[in-house]
Amino acid sequence: MQITLKSAQDIAALVDKIGFLPFFRGEIANFSVEEFTPPHLWFSDTEDGPWEWKGPVIRLAHCAYGKFYRGKAMFISREWFPDFANLRRDGYDYDARMDEGIARRRDTYLMEELIKEKSMLGKELKARVCFTEDRKKGYEGSLTHLQMMAYITTADFEYARDKYGKPYGWGLARYATPEAFFGEDFCREAYKRPPEESYQRMFSHLQAVLPTASPESLSSLLRL
Repeated sequence: MQITLKSAQDIAALVDKIGFLPFFRGEIANFSVEEFTPPHLWFSDTEDGPWEWKGPVIRLAHCAYGKFYRGKAMFISREWFPDFANLRRDGYDYDARMDEGIARRRDTYLMEELIKEKSMLGKELKARVCFTEDRKKGYEGSLTHLQMMAYITTADFEYARDKYGKPYGWGLARYATPEAFFGEDFCREAYKRPPEESYQRMFSHLQAVLPTASPESLSSLLRL
């Protein structure tokens, strides 16, 4: 693909079109925000770039964003995320995983708070969960693991503001469950087919979008 991304609108349109878009370059060449964005926009003092665009892209495309691709960030469209979640969760919502006794306890600490509050800034979630040294040790790993399993997505990025109302610093991630972020339609769509059927649907779609990518690299993008 020969694409140049110059705005959040460009990224949102591409996510809607192709369904999956890693933020950083990875195993599949020429398939990431990093590769499609002019270098001068990454750390410009005068123009917004990919770091600042993440929140607007989520809002414009109403898409999922999180560490979905081997622990690295990726956008996934609203159309394809239910199938992605179905595959990664192996058909289990989190309550079912707890009922079956296959949920990790340290993951459940995070999920219980996030389910209760609907969405939380990362620093708020960490403060709520990490009130012992043992909890602190596993927090980042659990947060990544739950994103990889599609139980958590990033709902937005929020910025501190100066006295003039101008945002500054790094955006703070606001996390949510996909059920809260996408609503009841997601719940109905996510489990309406077997997980392996979801995999085949996504794999066929990506083969059409990325005809030169190897089957192994496409499978690596989709499976845990």
